[in-house]
Formats: sequence, structure tokens, C-alpha cells
Amino acid sequence: MKTCWRHRALIGALVTRQLNARYRGSILGFLWTFLNPIFLMLIYALVFRVYMRFDMDHYPAFVFAGLLPWIWFTTSMSEGTNSLIANGNLITRAMFPPEILPVVAVIANLMNFVFTIPVLLVVFLISGIPFGWQLAWLPVIVAIQCIFTLALTFLFAALNVPFRDVQHLLTNALTFWFFLCPILYPLERVPDILKPVALGNGMGTLVTSYQNIFVHQQGPGIAALFAMLFGSLLLLVLGDAVFRHYRDTFAEYL
Repeated sequence: MKTCWRHRALIGALVTRQLNARYRGSILGFLWTFLNPIFLMLIYALVFRVYMRFDMDHYPAFVFAGLLPWIWFTTSMSEGTNSLIANGNLITRAMFPPEILPVVAVIANLMNFVFTIPVLLVVFLISGIPFGWQLAWLPVIVAIQCIFTLALTFLFAALNVPFRDVQHLLTNALTFWFFLCPILYPLERVPDILKPVALGNGMGTLVTSYQNIFVHQQGPGIAALFAMLFGSLLLLVLGDAVFRHYRDTFAEYL
């Protein structure tokens, strides 16, 4: 992490480049940052609210509040895991620090998440959901998710270089993980015996925290949130250790 701090200017430049390149050549360009999650929200709302007759107040806003952080997480994981292989020409340069590539993926998608928060607030205004003091928890939840995502991204990015199956396994794991999290359904609908699974998978705690402060107008589960922080810090230590273990072999595999 010290290496990342020393090269923070380079990280900023690469984040800017990635954001500019993401929608280059498309007609709507940066608007897709807002349109993609809106389309997903509308699709899920249509399927669950109209076709499956899922009865819940403010359901589109509920889905949107969980979907945005999930998109940040899953896109960061996918791009970050593949970042070392995709930039093999940089890794093979003796002076280039590979640690910064997973960080760039997470921060670039964090910026997309931040840019979509105003859209989320507009959805709440349209839905008639008021804003309360609970929104003060937002920076805390975002910071914990950032640590959690960085930790996993470091871990999987390092493992993906010698073991290329990791990125394919991750794609399927993320799909399964999505349905484990209470994004499309409220936690109250989960049987008591399965609630530890819904909340104990990391993103489940974070998703419900976002939904609590935005939709339910209540604070997050503080004990669970800070347990998540402690676990994320331990996971970051593990991810950093694994990354440093494989670091000197990256050029050999690439």
C-alpha cells in the first residue's frame, strides 16, 4: 500500500485515462454511466414487480440502492482481476509498480458510483422518499466497501496471473453472489436459517446498509458494519501478502 501512495499521481492519471476510454466512440459517451444502472433497475422492477407480482413499497428505489454499490463491486472485481494480464506490457517494465493496477480499477469504478449517486437521489425524490440524517453514514459505508473491494481485487488479481482459470471462476461466482445478497428482495423475506448467509457474505451487509440509510430511513447495523470493517482490514492484509508473494513472478507468466 505504501507503493500505491508513492505513485498516487500515476494512479490518478491512469484513472482519468480509464474513465475517458470507457465509452470512447459511443454516441452517448459518459451518459452510459447513468443509463446502464437505470436500465437494469427498470428491467428488474418490471420482472419482479409486474410479472412476478412482488409487492413492496418503493421497490424500484430499493433495487437501485442495492444495485449501484453492487455494480461498483462486481465491475471493480472483474476489471481488477484481469488488470495485470490486460496490462502485461506495463508489468514487464522493470520500474512499473503492478500494485497500482487493481487500485486503478477500484477507484475508477468508485468514481462511476459517486457520479450515479445524484441519479439515485432523483429516483428517491420521484418515489417520495425523504432524506434524513442517516445519509451521514454514506461516506463510512463507501469507505468500508472500498477496503473490502480492494482486498479481494488484490487477492484475485495476483492469483489470476499464474492461474488463468481464476477470472472464469470469478465470473460465475459473482453471478451466484449477486443472488445471495438482498438486492432484489428484502432481507425480511429470507428465512431465518439463511439470514447469516445473506448478511455474512460481505456485500450483503453493505447492500443492506445502503438500503437502510436511503430507503428505510434508519441507520445501518453498526455492529455488523464495524465487524465488516475489521474483516475487510484483515482481508486486505491477506490480499497484500498474496500479491507480494507472487509479485516477482508476474513478468515470468506475462
